[in-house]
Amino acid sequence: MVESGAQRHHASAMTQDFYQKNPGAEWLAHRYDPEHDAFQFHAVDRALRRSAPFLTDDCLSPSHPPLIVRRGDVAVTDNVVHFLFHSAYCCSTLLANALDLPGAAMTLKEPVLLNDLVGWRQRGAAPDAVSHVLDHGLSLLARPFEAGEATIIKPSNVANGLATAMMTLRPGAKAILLHAPLDVYLTSIARKGMTGRLWVRELLSRQLVDGLVNLGFTPRDYLLHTDLQAAAVGWLAQHRLFATMAERWPDRVRTLDSERLIADPMGSLEAASAFLNIALPVDGFATVVDTVFRQNAKDGTPFEQGQRDEERRQGQQLHLAEIEQVAVWAQHVARNAGVPMELPLPL
Repeated sequence: MVESGAQRHHASAMTQDFYQKNPGAEWLAHRYDPEHDAFQFHAVDRALRRSAPFLTDDCLSPSHPPLIVRRGDVAVTDNVVHFLFHSAYCCSTLLANALDLPGAAMTLKEPVLLNDLVGWRQRGAAPDAVSHVLDHGLSLLARPFEAGEATIIKPSNVANGLATAMMTLRPGAKAILLHAPLDVYLTSIARKGMTGRLWVRELLSRQLVDGLVNLGFTPRDYLLHTDLQAAAVGWLAQHRLFATMAERWPDRVRTLDSERLIADPMGSLEAASAFLNIALPVDGFATVVDTVFRQNAKDGTPFEQGQRDEERRQGQQLHLAEIEQVAVWAQHVARNAGVPMELPLPL
């Protein structure tokens, strides 16, 4: 694609503006290019970050080429950052939307920059090099729109292999580990048909590369597993990771079940804000619960009373026998591998 003169002029103006002042939060550190040791930035305002379900090209639809800046030329600052790690299909986008509180906290939903570092690491990058860039990248992502705001980063669950590194690099950070019960997770995967079943196999392949799967299986076993067994293996691997993190950082980690979040949104949000030391809105979380929890977290469409439960019930009816069999099988695997089905340190 050939750039027009107007596009080049706009990019030049952006570059000049970038270097005239310390880059603020409006410049999203979007990608990392290891070949040139450079970050790619897009100007993304707060409204778009709040409305986009994920910080991906598809959701952001940037109208101009990225602003490319060598890593050594970008100033970094120390800002408050926390994490929302999750096991997918567990209302993590919903929780991130609810905790995006201008003046108190800003949430970043699955920045692609972290996925780039995962891919770079899995292609054989030196651990020290990944650590240095991750440190730099977290500093750029943590820049708040308003002074005093904490930044809450919700990485993609593909980036869970870097979760312990992130917590180590940011000793002042806290983390909420959000997960869905196994049967709820399996139902979500089954409902999505081939898309969900392919996704869990791709996730498992990444977890194997990251060394997160240690459940007593041989490489051949993974080829013999059904799709929902592969989903359960991935869930158990993430559960073990979360349990290990809770044991390692008992003062910095809390766990949260998606079913508790939905059943008691007010109590869950109050506990989360207290744990993360985030100021409550003027009316507490009443407005947040009445708005954010009444919408589809991905597209903003209204959710009718009981709609989530009905959709889940329909999915369970279609796949109940398979879900029940895999859930029992997974409990045996968990017991043999020493993986707790219930995570410690609930929020």
